[in-house]
Amino acid sequence: MRTDTSPGALPARAPLALVPGEPVLDVVIPVFNEEKDLGPCVRRLHEHLTRTFPYPFRITVADNASTDRTPEVARGLASVLDGVRSTRLEEKGRGRALRQVWSASDAPVLAYMDVDLSTDLNALLPLVAPLISGHSDLAIGTRLARSSRVVRGAKREFISRAYNLLLRSSLAARFSDAQCGFKAIRREVAERLLPLVEDTGWFFDTELLVLAERAGLRIHEVPVDWVDDPDSTVHIVRTATEDLKGVWRVGRALAVGALPLDRLARPFGDDPRDRSALPEVEGGLARQLLGFCAVGALSTVLYLLLYSAFRAGTGPQFANGAALLLSAIANTAANRRLTFGVRGRDRALRHQAQGLVVFAIGLALTSGSLAALGAATAAPAHSTELAVLITANLAATVLRFLLFRAWVFPERRDTPVNVKDDIR
Repeated sequence: MRTDTSPGALPARAPLALVPGEPVLDVVIPVFNEEKDLGPCVRRLHEHLTRTFPYPFRITVADNASTDRTPEVARGLASVLDGVRSTRLEEKGRGRALRQVWSASDAPVLAYMDVDLSTDLNALLPLVAPLISGHSDLAIGTRLARSSRVVRGAKREFISRAYNLLLRSSLAARFSDAQCGFKAIRREVAERLLPLVEDTGWFFDTELLVLAERAGLRIHEVPVDWVDDPDSTVHIVRTATEDLKGVWRVGRALAVGALPLDRLARPFGDDPRDRSALPEVEGGLARQLLGFCAVGALSTVLYLLLYSAFRAGTGPQFANGAALLLSAIANTAANRRLTFGVRGRDRALRHQAQGLVVFAIGLALTSGSLAALGAATAAPAHSTELAVLITANLAATVLRFLLFRAWVFPERRDTPVNVKDDIR
């Protein structure tokens, strides 16, 4: 991976300090051999921004080594339209064009969109508004939100959804649409992120988003209306192959910790990791809740499997008790290590004994629920029994977490309690 040459840590997010007369937004349009569509695209975008955007703006045409009249058309547009400029690259690559223009731009908000203007321009102001206000670091248009309206063929729809599913499963991405050609970023964020991004082609913005998300930066998503361009020149197979290579490269770099993403963490108040500094909030609570929920989900699956196995040859009460006992032992052991970070054998038996007390409470709740079901229905269906047990277990789960945290695995304090905190 490219070595880090980016500036220091990001400052706290704040509304942009606008300078009169200077552009707030720089919209880049990367093009390759688009002599036919470039003129109508730029004129339509320029008219829209002039009419609806409340701040000064710039439109930059980034020509990716075109071999037709695209450079001539771009220069002509720059000569007749205020706020339009053009730049020429001698090598192809959308990522390369965006990196060069964004790195040289003086606008505090940087954006890009495809020349075909498939995305409805009414989404542009909602896209960049959170960046101007200081709420978010990056913004993307998404065609996969419920409220998006999209017109495209089944083939492209399948490829898009499959690609985003791949990102979620392989890189744990949480953003919904990596490929929509409609994105924006604050300049100070771009200055830190761009040196870490290797790709110069179509995978560029996916890599940018993955690194931003892993660094804890805030990504704003805007549902868009999008109409597929039937004349698109994107080579699907070649692009997909390069994207898969990019996913492998980025995933490997993240796995071995080759990227200095911690340097991008926002200062106190923006990064959730900094909330541990608040005396009123116990720093480990969020992490423990996540760990407890994960262990609980696995324990519930184990419990249901055991219950179903035992129920095939015994009555519901015995099946419930045996399944709950075995899953409780496994649950206590997993929570001891994974959720509350207790290592070694010290007090392991004591923890299991306390866990069995918690188990008894769960047994009372679930057994009582089964007894109530038996009193209400002479021969309840197996699915009904499972539904009742799941509900009872959910109620027991909340109490189990509280008892685990306060009694079984209480947090040790290595420093004296502050008098003010004790009085509070």
